[in-house]
Amino acid sequence: MTVVKCLVWDLDDTLWDGVVLEGDRPVPRPEAVAALEALDGRGILHAVASRGDRGVALAHLAELGLDRMFCALEVGWGAKSESVRRIAAGLNIALDDVAFTDNDAVERAEVAAALPRVRCYPAEQVGALPSLPEFQPGVVTPEARRRRESYLTERRRVEAEERFDGSAARFLASLDLELTVATATEADLERARELTVRTHQLNTTGVTFDVAELRALCASPGHEVLVARLRDRFGDYGTIGLAVVAHEGRDAVLELLLMSCRVMSRGVGAVLLGDVVRDAVARGRRPVARFVRTPVNKVMLVTLRFAGFEVVEQDGDRLLLARPSPEPPTAPGHVRVVDARRR
Repeated sequence: MTVVKCLVWDLDDTLWDGVVLEGDRPVPRPEAVAALEALDGRGILHAVASRGDRGVALAHLAELGLDRMFCALEVGWGAKSESVRRIAAGLNIALDDVAFTDNDAVERAEVAAALPRVRCYPAEQVGALPSLPEFQPGVVTPEARRRRESYLTERRRVEAEERFDGSAARFLASLDLELTVATATEADLERARELTVRTHQLNTTGVTFDVAELRALCASPGHEVLVARLRDRFGDYGTIGLAVVAHEGRDAVLELLLMSCRVMSRGVGAVLLGDVVRDAVARGRRPVARFVRTPVNKVMLVTLRFAGFEVVEQDGDRLLLARPSPEPPTAPGHVRVVDARRR
């Protein structure tokens, strides 16, 4: 069972007892607040899918000091399943990783029927949710503890882009993006493990590593484990990328490359790949990449092909690609790359 990444809440008679639009001024249920805080501390996001007037609901959340606990808010009169679908798409989270809680059995049934991959829980179970295995991600990294703030900062970026008078390319250039590529250290291993478990769309092979395996790869003279950190003028995204490279003869074999889905729109997956390729070319090695098809990672194959990789072997869903050109790819202009590798 996958760990829940986002819990979507109904408001009236779920987060609180009462209906705000009918003039009630309800306080949040203590067990609901406890669940909000416990799951937030584990890096599990919260969102709202509720019926009512958006302005009235948001004003009440702000009055209670809870407005910043939610990374997405869908309040209106449409089907809640559509609200949940929009939340998942907006947060770049798969429906398998979403849970929904509501006091109304009919609303839960509607969501379950329309979105069978979403797990649904009655409101009276909210206090017990933190004790369920699907809400326990294990070791909580610093990135996980500030995941909500990262998403709220991303909302500010989206709002800034909506106000921006210019093309998407010009907006990207205005962000002053800086990608730092560094050799993984002991302090990076838990986050690197977390990325292999959580990241599916921007992932070349879907291979997962535990901390012991990553530590062994870091110590191996035939391997290089790289982490990528991103920041822009709005703030720090944290560690959002990972690459595992094996040096085999004259080849630099990319065993795994992944990038957090929350930076998909920044084009930095191609930037990290380009940096790995340029490093391999500078060392006189042929860049090679392994790729395993999954239901959701087609974009990574496209990224490899645009970077000049060609398929040289195929066994079902497993591909081996190589880049025949000795010329390094051109670094994109919208991201400054800082090389912090240990040589």
